Amino acid sequence: MDTFKNGKLKAVTFSFDDGVTQDIRIIELLNKYGLKATFNLNSDLLGKNTILIREEQKISHYKINPNDVSYVYDGHEVACHTLTHPNLTTLEKEEIIRQVEDDRKALSTLCGYEVVGMAYPCGGINNDDRVAEIIKNNTGIKYSRTITLTDSFNRQDNLYRFNANAHILDFKNLYKLGEEFIKLKTEKPQIFYIWGHSYELDYNSEYSAKFEEFLKFISGKDDIFYGTNKEVLL
Repeated sequence: MDTFKNGKLKAVTFSFDDGVTQDIRIIELLNKYGLKATFNLNSDLLGKNTILIREEQKISHYKINPNDVSYVYDGHEVACHTLTHPNLTTLEKEEIIRQVEDDRKALSTLCGYEVVGMAYPCGGINNDDRVAEIIKNNTGIKYSRTITLTDSFNRQDNLYRFNANAHILDFKNLYKLGEEFIKLKTEKPQIFYIWGHSYELDYNSEYSAKFEEFLKFISGKDDIFYGTNKEVLL
């Protein structure tokens, strides 16, 4: 890839994990500012309701109903997050393939198009070269995002262990890198990649407004392409 859509050399993309109902609010904000995201879903967990304890409070972790997936994520991209959210580094080859490929096929059916993207589930060390090679050689996945961060905007060679630039709650870093990216003059493709979970905005009553301010800040630039992970990476 020499350029992004319409010949642009800079691209911004977002990635959100788990397929929770808070994604609906995020999508409304993204649409408001002409931004695109990829949403990574666990097909076996769709429709299930749980509560997470985060920041010493109860946070809703209600999953989108499978029948609503196509409608909710229309205009954005749906990608894999495995069937049931295990740490793939702890699994045997056959189970890694099942968790990824069965999730991919199920989501493809729900969406009506072939799902080719992925984000590794679980925190900590949730991926390695062994897992990446298994996925590359045995599934229909074309790229997979880690939770490792990089301050480089360069298009990475290894799309099966692709690193993001910033997390949605790290507002200081979001603006620092965002300012650098907006000012950046380049002769080669550059990507600003932001990731997180939409439910994390529930940690603090101010987070949604602060995140919307960032979306407003990063959007609407004539020299930037705003696309899904697939549109930006492939």
